[in-house]
Amino acid sequence: MQWVETTGKSIEEAKGLALDQLGVGEDDTEFEILEEPRSGLFGRVKGEARVRARVRPTAVRPKIERRDRKKSGSREGATREGSPRDAAPREQRPPREPRDQARQSAGRSGSDTVGTTSGSDTAVRDEAGSSSGNRPRKPQQRHEPVSTTQREDSDVSAQQVGDEAKKFLDELVQSFGLIGTVELREDGDDLELTVSGSDLGLMVGPRGNTLLAVQDLTRVASQRRLGDHDTRLRVDIGGYRERRRIALSRFALEIAEQVVASGEARALEPMPSADRKVIHDVLTENAAVVTRSEGDDPNRRVVIAPANA
Repeated sequence: MQWVETTGKSIEEAKGLALDQLGVGEDDTEFEILEEPRSGLFGRVKGEARVRARVRPTAVRPKIERRDRKKSGSREGATREGSPRDAAPREQRPPREPRDQARQSAGRSGSDTVGTTSGSDTAVRDEAGSSSGNRPRKPQQRHEPVSTTQREDSDVSAQQVGDEAKKFLDELVQSFGLIGTVELREDGDDLELTVSGSDLGLMVGPRGNTLLAVQDLTRVASQRRLGDHDTRLRVDIGGYRERRRIALSRFALEIAEQVVASGEARALEPMPSADRKVIHDVLTENAAVVTRSEGDDPNRRVVIAPANA
């Protein structure tokens, strides 16, 4: 994931702008403070805060490692519970008769070996871990630890992530009992999946809350499962995001006019990071006002203030 760099009057303000650009929460973000404001005379603050931020990478433990750990744990448990080799210290075990000599003794005894068990036979069974008579002992297979360096260092293409995300969304639409078509648009590391169809409001939810949950689940099923740290994935259902962007843009321009006319700052209602980003982007070119984000999610909101305040 690429870094973004933001500036603000304080570290918190710069971090807030970075969160708005990345579109994620603070817990999922990694920050680097490049510059802090300096204290001047009479308590004034000189300079600006400058930070770098990116989406925190999420390492995925390879499945082969989990399987090896489970197998080794089961072998250790079996050894601790019932292995006859550990029943007594090595020096306290009775001496074993050489194997060749044991075979000769068995041959001399003839049919007596069918109904009786000699000490050498018991030792052989204990050595092989089985009670099936004189069955030859199978060579023990060693499970060498498999190196996972290749899996962790391998690059996952944006096309692979997009295909997994599209497959997950197709199945999710069917699980909702809806009819929709999922399309994938790829632009470098930016992936956008759109679900088209009728009566998709159930997957959008009030104010797009269900849509945000669907987007998070899609990211888990594709990016995190494959160990991808580079792509940026977004989901839109039934054209909701575009309609929301147009409505927010119109709303932001109206509030900006009111702020300029009154000369007083205006705090908007709490919004998710994607909606806050729309407000910031729309008013970036408006030199009469400035925008900033205040508060913590889910109550974080955009404040529009006069530029000369």
